[in-house]
This record gives sequence, C-alpha cells and structure tokens, in this order.
Amino acid sequence: MVASAGHNKNGSEATRKGPRGNWRNYAVIGVGLAVICGAAAWIGQYARSGEATAFEPPSNAVGATTNGDKLALPVKPTIPVTLTVYEDPRSPESRAFAQQYSKTFGQLLASGQAQINYRLVTASDHQYGGSGAKEAAAAAACAQDQGRFSEFMDQVWANQPALQQDDFKNRTLLRKLAKKAGKIEHDAFNLCLDRGTRQGWVTKSQQDYASSGLGPVPVVQLNGKTIADPATKLTPSKLTALVAKEAQKVAAAGPTASPSPSPTS
Repeated sequence: MVASAGHNKNGSEATRKGPRGNWRNYAVIGVGLAVICGAAAWIGQYARSGEATAFEPPSNAVGATTNGDKLALPVKPTIPVTLTVYEDPRSPESRAFAQQYSKTFGQLLASGQAQINYRLVTASDHQYGGSGAKEAAAAAACAQDQGRFSEFMDQVWANQPALQQDDFKNRTLLRKLAKKAGKIEHDAFNLCLDRGTRQGWVTKSQQDYASSGLGPVPVVQLNGKTIADPATKLTPSKLTALVAKEAQKVAAAGPTASPSPSPTS
C-alpha cells in the first residue's frame, strides 16, 4: 500500500510537470514564430519602401530630359508634332487649363497632327503641405500602366479638392476615382498604388521640373519650345494654328528631318 501510494504520488508529480514542460515548449515555439513573423513583416515593409523610392517609369513612358529619363506619359505617340503639358493634380490652374483645352486636345489627337506628352509634377505639395499631388500623380501613373491615364486624370480634375485640403492623399478616394474612370483592373491598380510602385518616378519628375526653371504650371511646349504664358496668352484657336503651322513645317522638311522648335511667344 505504501509503495502504491508512493507510485501515485510520483505519477501525480509527473502529471503536473508534464503540462509545464509542454507549455515551455509551446512558449519557445511561439517566440520563434513571433520572431519569424516580425522579420517577414519588416522585410515586406522594407521591400515596399524600396518600391516607393525606386525609379520605375510607367508603361509606355518616353524620354523627356537630356539624360533620357522617361518622365513623360504620351497620348497617341509617334506623331511628328509633340505637345508637352506639365500638370499638377492639386493645382487649380492646371485643372482650368485641362478642362478648357480638353476638346482642343481631342481634336488635335483625332486629326493626327499631334501627340501629347503629359508631365505630372507636385509643386503644390511643397507649397501647401501634404502629399496629395504626389499620391494622385502616382495613381495616374498606375492608370497609365493600363492605358487609362487620360480617363483617370479626367476624374482627378472633376474631383479636385480645395488647395488647402489634401484629399488626394487618401488612397480610398483614388481607388474610387479609378472605378469611375472605368476599364481599370482594380487588383493590379490597387497593388501598384499600395506598394508605391510609381512614387519614385513621380519624385524624379518633380525634381527635373523644379531644376528646369520653367515656372508655374500649366506649362506647354510645342516640339520643345515653351509657349509663353499659356494660361493668359494662349487660346484654343491659337494653339490649333500653332500646331498646324508646325506640322506643315515638319512635313515640308521631309520624313528624315527632326522637328525644330518654332516661335510661339
């Protein structure tokens, strides 16, 4: 009986020690998993931050600087007369110009006389604070990857907030604008937006613009020649005439000649 009691006692102690040992094992495993998960999260965050600073041009971007950086987004490429338009998504002046010239640009594209290269810049973020211009520009570049740049920018202009507000920093709003633009595959768009894939490209575009000394947006160039004060001195009819004149000049020079700037001021 004594031996039996001793056996039961030892068994009880083994039973009590067993769960403790198991819990210690579980704790060690849990800590290990936490370290692994934490490391994976850090690596993922590091990778995403790298995407946000890497210079990766959107699909079909073209060179627009002397060193060949692809900072311009072309609409209807390979036409000899090129209009380059600098726009800031938060700028009321950019919005007014884009909406005033929307029909004219459409007519020029349809006529085959001109291609339009869009340059997205973000000076308004520096001037008024926030990051809405950069976020909207990066979203537009993501839309460009799917050939829906113009349609997305139409939604940006239609929903542009007051300058002091920074609504475009809200990616939920940018996703809604992408849906309104139509024909955008949203999983790919959202991945591009959330990873900041085009953020580095937008930063590079703004740096190039800031160093160019071109002045405030909107800026319009015709075959590399800056048109003076487009917001006040240019009209849709004058722009159409300038493009037609440049197209005739290029055609007369022959197919192998490079387009040359023409006086526009």
